[in-house]
Amino acid sequence: MAGTIAAPADPGAAGPVAGAARGRRRRGAWGVGGSYLAVAFLLVSLNFFLPRTLPGDPIAALENPQSATYIGDASTRSDVAQHYGLDRPPLEQYRSYLADLARGDLGTSIQYNAPVTKVLAERLPWSLLLIGTALTLATAAGMLAGIHSGWRRGGRVDRRLLASFIVVDNLPAFFVAFLAAQVLAVKLGWFPLSGAQTPFASDFSSLERVGDVAGHLLLPATVLALQFATYQYLVMRAGMLGVLGSDYLQLGRAKGLGDRVLKYRYAARNALLPAVTVAGLQIGVAVTAAIFVETVFAYPGVGRLMFEAIGERDYPTMQGCFLVLGMLTVTVNGLADLAYRRLDPRTRA
Repeated sequence: MAGTIAAPADPGAAGPVAGAARGRRRRGAWGVGGSYLAVAFLLVSLNFFLPRTLPGDPIAALENPQSATYIGDASTRSDVAQHYGLDRPPLEQYRSYLADLARGDLGTSIQYNAPVTKVLAERLPWSLLLIGTALTLATAAGMLAGIHSGWRRGGRVDRRLLASFIVVDNLPAFFVAFLAAQVLAVKLGWFPLSGAQTPFASDFSSLERVGDVAGHLLLPATVLALQFATYQYLVMRAGMLGVLGSDYLQLGRAKGLGDRVLKYRYAARNALLPAVTVAGLQIGVAVTAAIFVETVFAYPGVGRLMFEAIGERDYPTMQGCFLVLGMLTVTVNGLADLAYRRLDPRTRA
C-alpha cells in the first residue's frame, strides 16, 4: 500500500555479520603480519648459524698466507678471536648477536676492519639498482611478450617466442654473464667490462655520470633480466590463454571494441594477478643470481661482497649480507601480497 511505512532496518541483524567480517579481516591481517614476523625471526637465527656450518672459520682464514687478511703471529690471531668474540661458546655468541642486532649493530668486518653497516651502505645501493633494473626489464619484456604470444596462440610469433624464452631460461646465469662479458665487452668493446662507474668519475658532469653509470649497468642488468623474463612470459601467456574464452571478451567483440582495447584493457588486466605474485617471488632468485653476475662483472654490490666474505670466512660481513638480502626478499614478498590484495578484492577476506 502507498501509505504503508516500511519498518526500520534492525541494526542487530546486519551488525553481527559486518562485525564478524571485520573481525575476520583483522585476524587475517594479524595472521599475515605474525607469519612475516616469524619468518623474520627464523631468518635472523639462520643468518647466525648457517655461516658457522661452513668448513673453516675466520681464524683459520687468517692463517692462510694467500689470504688478504693473513696474520702470521699466533698471539695476534688469539687477540683477534677474543676481540670478535670467536673464542666464546656458540650460544653465548648468538645471544650477543641478538642483543647487538636489537641495537642496530651488525658488528665489525674482519676483512675491511670497518663497521658492517658502513660497508653495506656503500654496496647496497648498487645491488638495489642492479636488481631493480633487471626485474623491471624482465617484467616488462616477459609480460609484453606473454600478452602478444597468448593473444596469438599457435601462430608463428608465438612458437618462436616460446622456443626462444625456453632456450634462454635453460642457460645458467654465470655462463650467460661470462659469454656476454667475453663477446660484448672484451671482443666488441660495446660495454665496460667491470665496475659500476669509471674511475675518477667525480670529475664528470652530472649528466656524464648518469650516462657512465647506465653504461656500466646495462650489460649486467640485461644478463640478470634474462634469468627471470621467461617465467614472467610463461605466467602471462598462460593467464592470457585462460581468459581468451571469457564472456566479457565476447561481449566486447559484440560491442565492436578493437583488438588493442580487448587485449590490453580487458584480457591482460585480468591475467595480471599471477604475474604480480611471480614478480614478488622472483626477488629471492634475483638475489642468488646477482651474486654470480656481480662476481663476473666485478660489480660492487652486496652479492660480490658476500662472495668475498665467504672466501675469507668473515662472519660479521656474511651475516650482514645474508640479513640485508633476506629481509629485502621478505619485505618485497609482503608488498607483493598487499598489491595482490589491492588488485583482487576477493582475497581481502
